[in-house]
Parts: sequence; structure tokens; C-alpha cells
Amino acid sequence: MPWKETCPMDQRLRFIAAVNDSDLSFAALCRVYEISRKTGYKWVARYEAKGPRGLEDGDSGKHSCPNATPEALCDRICDLRRERPHWGPAKLRVWLLEHGESRVPACSTIGDLLKNRGLIVPRRRRVRTPPSVEPLALGSQPNEVWCTDFKGHFALGDKTRCHPLTLTDHASRYLLKCEALAAPTEEAVRIHYERAFREFGVPDRMRSDNGAPFASTAPGGLSALSVWWIRLGIVPERIEPGQPQQNGRHERMHKTLKAEVEPQATMPEQQRAFDRFRHVYNDERPHEALGQKTPASRYDRSRRAMPSEPRSPEYPDSMKTRRLNEKGQLRFGGSKTHITRLLAGEPIGLDPIDEETWEIFYGPVAIGELRLRNKELHLVRIT
Repeated sequence: MPWKETCPMDQRLRFIAAVNDSDLSFAALCRVYEISRKTGYKWVARYEAKGPRGLEDGDSGKHSCPNATPEALCDRICDLRRERPHWGPAKLRVWLLEHGESRVPACSTIGDLLKNRGLIVPRRRRVRTPPSVEPLALGSQPNEVWCTDFKGHFALGDKTRCHPLTLTDHASRYLLKCEALAAPTEEAVRIHYERAFREFGVPDRMRSDNGAPFASTAPGGLSALSVWWIRLGIVPERIEPGQPQQNGRHERMHKTLKAEVEPQATMPEQQRAFDRFRHVYNDERPHEALGQKTPASRYDRSRRAMPSEPRSPEYPDSMKTRRLNEKGQLRFGGSKTHITRLLAGEPIGLDPIDEETWEIFYGPVAIGELRLRNKELHLVRIT
């Protein structure tokens, strides 16, 4: 139940009497009176210092603060914030000092003032994609690593928006796909990856950022798309959040794409522009990092053909294997816990850490730890 920090005076007096007479522990008394222990200790200290008067509302010791920020200065800070709503406490403080204020409070005090007066809106807490725990592969040979992303969307002449899906080979810089899509969804992109796999074979790894549809907030950052990649024998790997340089070669291609292809009137016209760019980029444009050779001269089709049917991953004998039910739940050790519906009906591998803890894998991807404590099963996600 929630703690009650404010209680009637008679209840506070009964609490003080119980502290002196009851055989219950202090913590137990606080639970009975539905207050926190911090509040209980505060009441006892005030009663010992001032008697019943110390328990009255508003009696918190000092009633004045000589170092408080003058009200006129508080108003000036708030007015300045309204004039410059994108300035934070540090910028506001510097401006005030440079414009004649001598007693400007600290940045933390300015921040508290702005929050109290509703001039700073707290950021919403975001559920973030768990980090990828495996290091990025070097990708020194064609088809060891493919890189994929969406180039920033933009408006076409007919007012629709284009979301360019791009796919490159990391080693050769070969542009495998550049597709004009109406939406960046799993349903929209899957057919283009399937066409790429049938034309070029499958890579060992697929590198992406942490956005949808490549990843999600599910355990291990898995998404429907990355689960499909794993079932095709491809290891998904993700760059660190806010580190686009880890996919720098792909980002450099995006820069060239933006410079050389302008928005067109319709989606079919945009796709034709992308096709022309892809031909020039692969077959005609020399690349400095390739010794002024073209990407097409350095790329060969993968020796790994796309499987006729996706297959569930297999695990070494050192791991226990369990199959999730249709709701994505795991039964283990006489207990049950939810993993993710993305893996409903799929096998997972459990690598023992100790007698009560296992690291959980879906194929090559670690998705968390499983802990069995007092016959209760808990999934601990990677954070």
C-alpha cells in the first residue's frame, strides 16, 4: 500500500505513544500506521524536541532561508526561459551573469525552479532496445557481412513519402539493393531481402542499427525480421546506439546517394532513379577505398544459397534445449515464465552458469539469463 506521509494529529500522537509502549518493532509500527520509517523517525525527533507542537503540520524547523533566491530574480529567470524555451539552466545562468546579475543561483537551482513552475517537461521514459553483446565482425571478404538501413525518408512530388531501403556488402561496398518503399515495416522489406537472398545468396551476418524492423525491445533485441534471418542461417548484429560510424561504409554510401539522386514526382519514378544510381555506383564509379576499382569488380555471389525453407536453430550438446509454447512461454524446473511471442513454438538453448542460472540463446543470439529461485523462474534481460 502507498505510504501516508500526512496523517491527522491524533494519529501522530497515537504513533508516538505506541513507540513508547508497544512491543512491536519500529518498522512494524510504521507499517501499522501506514507511514515510511523516514517519516516515523522524523515524528519522533520532532516530538522529543518540541513535544506535541513539533508534530503540527508545517513545523519543519527553520522557517526562513537567508540564501533563498529573491522572488524578483526567480521571475526574471522564468521570463527569460519563456523567451528562450530551448535554453537550458546553464545557458540561462551565463546570460544572466553577462547581463548584470551578481547573485545568480547554481544551474541545479535554476533547473529546480523551472521544473517547479512547469517550464521544464520531464522526458518520457523510453523502452530501449537491449544492446547487442557480440562484437562486430571485420567483414574482410564479400558476403561475410551485409549492411542494411533506411536512408532518411523524404517527400515526393505527389506528396507521398519515400523510405529508401538500402543493402550493401561490407567488404566490396557493392550496393545490393536500393528500394523505394512507402513504409519502413517488416512486411514491406521482407520481400526485398528475399529477392536479394535468391539473387546473391545469403551472408554470414547482417548488420543494422537498433530501429524497427531490424530490432525491437524484445529479449535480445529480436524482431520478426531478425528471427527470420536466424532461421535462414544469418547472424544479426547491431551497432551501438548513437554510433553510426560502426556502419560507416554504409553511411558513406548514403551520403553519395543523397548527393546524386533527387526526389522524383512519384514512387515508380523514384525507383527508376535509384536503379540508375545503383548501376553507376556499382559498375562505373571508381571507389577510392578499393584502389579506384568499382564495387562490381570486387564482389562475388555468396556460396551459401538461400534455404528452400527456414529452419529452427540447433544447439550444442552442452546446452539444454527447450521449446517455447504457443504463447512464447518457457516451462523449466517445474515453473513457467514468459520469454517472447516472437519465438512461439521455437527451441531455445540454455547454457548453464551455475546450478540455478542459465544463459538463454536463440540460435547465436544471447537473449538474457534464466534464474530459478525458490521454485520461481525469472527472465533477466540484457540491459
